[in-house]
Amino acid sequence: MTSIRPAVAADSPAVTALAIAAFERYTERIGRPAMPMTLDYATAIADHKVWLAEAERTPAPGDGLLGFVLLEEQADALLLDVIAVSPEAQGHGVGSTLLAFVEEQAQARGYSRIVLYTHEKMTENLAYYPRHGYTETHREEQHGHRRVHFAKTIGSG
Repeated sequence: MTSIRPAVAADSPAVTALAIAAFERYTERIGRPAMPMTLDYATAIADHKVWLAEAERTPAPGDGLLGFVLLEEQADALLLDVIAVSPEAQGHGVGSTLLAFVEEQAQARGYSRIVLYTHEKMTENLAYYPRHGYTETHREEQHGHRRVHFAKTIGSG
């Protein structure tokens, strides 16, 4: 089973390592490291923005880490800034579990919309998000990355 909990400072090295492992396969395709590989997760954790999906009954922080999300509150939507699943856990429902958690968080925080973006060369994501109810809203270049933006309207809690 998978449990979700807020990240704590001791989780920072494991979160950073998971982000690198989850996104390194895109480096050659994009031509540079994907944005989630370069973030300061220690600060995001200190700001209470990171939530972890773990295998239940893990002995220490970071052990059993399956994936994580980094959430940013915006004026009109909850931004799913990063979702990452360890390569070993991909294809086992961890991403779907995290997306369901993001919806719960959005509703609990009073949002009716979730937004996210992905690099246009991460073609797997372009099919994955629509399967989970997200609709492409627009494309643009930001910081040298060609981004595809998605949104999902959710019911009010």
